[in-house]
Order: sequence, then structure tokens, then C-alpha cells
Amino acid sequence: MTKKLNIVACSMLTIFLFYGCATYYQKSIEFGQDFSAGNIEAARAFLEKNKKAAEKKDRLLYFLDRGVVEQMLGNYAESNQYFEEAYIYVDDFGKNFANDLLGMIANPMLKPYKPEEFETVLIHYYKAINFIQLNQLDEALVEVRRINIRLNELNDRYQDKKNRYKKDAFALNLMGIIYEAKGDINNAFIAYRNSLEAYDSLYIKEFSVSAPKQLKLDLLRTAYKLGFKQELQFFEKQFGFNYQASNENTGDLVFFWMNGLGPVKGEFSLNLSTFNNGNGAFTFANESEGFSIPYNTASNNSANQSSDFSDLKFVRMAVPKYRTRPTVYNQAKLVVDSLAYTMPLELVEDVNRIAFVNLQDRMFREISKSIGRLAIKQAAELAVRQQNDDLGSVLSILNAATEKADTRNWQTLPNSIYYTRLTLPVGKQQVKLITKGANKSSDTTIFNVDIQSNKTRFQTFHSLESFAPQSIN
Repeated sequence: MTKKLNIVACSMLTIFLFYGCATYYQKSIEFGQDFSAGNIEAARAFLEKNKKAAEKKDRLLYFLDRGVVEQMLGNYAESNQYFEEAYIYVDDFGKNFANDLLGMIANPMLKPYKPEEFETVLIHYYKAINFIQLNQLDEALVEVRRINIRLNELNDRYQDKKNRYKKDAFALNLMGIIYEAKGDINNAFIAYRNSLEAYDSLYIKEFSVSAPKQLKLDLLRTAYKLGFKQELQFFEKQFGFNYQASNENTGDLVFFWMNGLGPVKGEFSLNLSTFNNGNGAFTFANESEGFSIPYNTASNNSANQSSDFSDLKFVRMAVPKYRTRPTVYNQAKLVVDSLAYTMPLELVEDVNRIAFVNLQDRMFREISKSIGRLAIKQAAELAVRQQNDDLGSVLSILNAATEKADTRNWQTLPNSIYYTRLTLPVGKQQVKLITKGANKSSDTTIFNVDIQSNKTRFQTFHSLESFAPQSIN
């Protein structure tokens, strides 16, 4: 009986720890309201006021939010300090086995936040943008190279290697842009070509994003500059248009538009029926959701669980699920009135779609992991109930109360990223970003840029306007 009482005591302690004090993530509603409303200084003030969060279990989210805010305020070096903290934290996270143990026996919200795989990748995107703005192009190249290296490392962890987000076409495109800005035309051409292949072979199918026309123009231009006549003719035929050289005494403006806000996490309950297959093997299934997951107590180092599992008929678990935040604007263009020049911005990265796909791909692994935790908790409940029905009822309530999915996520990410390139006359130019929405909403932001001969200038802008989160079946 003492052992069973200890189980109840531990469960009560778990609830106390979970509900007894508000976390940075729970407090950050105020931050989210300021950020989404465009009150970036107020959002930064909130983070300054809550610096201690950088030492607690939600510290990664603090680093990520702080990095985004500092970038939006133009503090690029400070922004990269926080993203570097995030990068180091992510690298060290997998080495701390106590984190996984705590999540297994209690609740994933109790352990330090473990980022989604696409979130770890986007750290490098933000660092690259910061280095670009600091005119440190070599350092920016290091970060964009790390994106696909990181994706390869993540995919190699799984035997099935079924992750659909296994290559980032936008990162390869950005790599080409940076190489070209450095004057390395040969490597720019290679990166553009690799980006085109990634869009055509992966992004169209998995994320419904096709290669932007600007990428094709960049590929033709670099082929022309390198004297690659055969490659130029090949791609001109493939694209259906020819390359036309630009006038002399011009420079380029590369513009990145981050639109809206990425999804937020919620949870839903999944009820699984338990089937004993014998020899310590069980199947957990949910016909309506199409889940059928084998679980072997022996292979999971849980030989003693076999007899306990045999008494289980149903398992209820909480599973994370994204809710999208629809964008207010769905198109944008750059306008230079003095030159009667207009250029649309094109979608290059659908962060929202990647988030959903990434979570779906890991869901099987997530459910398999949760089954072990839930089965242990429910087996303990049955054992206690056999000794004392009242204590069993208490433990049942505690188990239900602590059964939560980890609903934390990086909420300052954009919904999607667009870009274009303007070739402009040398000198000071006024460029308008005009955004439009399906409900005829529109907004204009003016940028003054100093164009230099044969140089590339970079500009970023984040439109934060989004609608309330919506569930997608």
C-alpha cells in the first residue's frame, strides 16, 4: 500500500508543480498581444521585464521571441546574440536525458521546451538575415548552409526517413542570392539550380509552392554572366522566356516580405482501443483517426508492463494540433513611382504549411512515445484500485488532470515569406510596399534605399496582421 500511496503523492506533486506557478509561456499573452498589434517596443519591454524566463524551462521560447523582436527593431547584432543562445540550447537539449524522463513520467509541459524541427531550422534563417543586414555575407552563408545540413541530420535520426520537410528550397535560393551579392557568380548559379530542383521535386508536391519566376530570372542571368550558353538555352526553353540583359549603371534591391503570423498549438484527445497480441506485444488503434500503432513492452524495456497492459482496454491521450492564423493580406507588390515600375512579390516559403506537415510527420512517433507514458500511469491506477478503490479514483483524477499535450510553440514566426528583386538606377530611390487582402484591405509602407552600381541592397518587412486562429481538419 505504501508504494501505491507514493504513486498518488507523486501525482499530486506533479499537479502542484504544473499548476502552482505561471510560466513565461502562460504570462506571454501580454507579449503576444503587443507583438501582433505591432507594438514592438512594448513587446521588448515585456521581455526585458521577464529576463528570468531565460533561465527557466521556457527559455528557448524567450530566446526566439527576443531574437525576432530585436531584429524588427533593427538591433541585428543583439538579435543574433539571442538566436545564438537558442542555437546552443537546441544542440545541448538532446544531451539531457533527464528532460525526456520527466516528460515520460509526468507531463511534457513540465520539461524544458523542445522545439519542432522546422523551428530549429528557422533559427538559421533569422541569423542569416541579421548577418546580411550587418553586411557580413560570409557569416550569412554559413547560416544558410546550416539549414539543409540540419535537415539532413534531423532526417537521419529516423529509420524510415519519412519526413517530408527534408530539404529547404528557399534556403538554397537565399544562398544563391548571397553568393551573387558577394560576386561569386559560379556558386550563385549552382545554388539557384539546386533551389529550382528542390522546388520542382519537393515543394510543389508537399507544400504547394512552385519555383518563383524571380528565381528563374536569377538562374538565367547567372548562366548568361558565366557564358554558359548551353545551360542558358536549356533553361530558356524550359521556362518559356528568354533572358534580357539589364542596363548599365544599375544596382539591385532584394526585398523579403514576411507575411502574417505562424500557427499556434492546441490539443485534441485521442481515444485508443488496446489489443493484446501476446508475447508482450500490443496494438493501440483508433479507427476514426486511422491510427494503428504496435507497442512491444520488451523492446521498450518494459517487460514488467506486459501483465499490467493486459488489463487496459482503452487509452486516452492528449495530442498537439496546430491552428492556423489566416493572413489579412494575400498579395503584395513593390512600386517605384518615379520609374513607373511595379514588381509583385512571390511566395518562397510557406512556414504555416511546413509546420503542419512537420507535426503530422512526427505524430506517429509522438503517439508511440505517449502510449508508454499513459500505459504506465493507467497500469498504476489499476494496481492502486485493486488495493483501495478510493485511492484508485483519486489517481484516476490526477492522471486525467496531468494528461496534457505540449502546446508551446514559437509564435512570432511569419505565416509565409515572399521576395522579389528590383534592378534600379544608381542613386536614392523611394520604394513602396503595397499589400492587399481578399477583403479589399490595403496598406502602404515607404522605404528609401540608396542604390549603388553593381551592388545588392537588402530590405525586410514583416506584416503582422492576422485573423484569429482556426482549426484545419
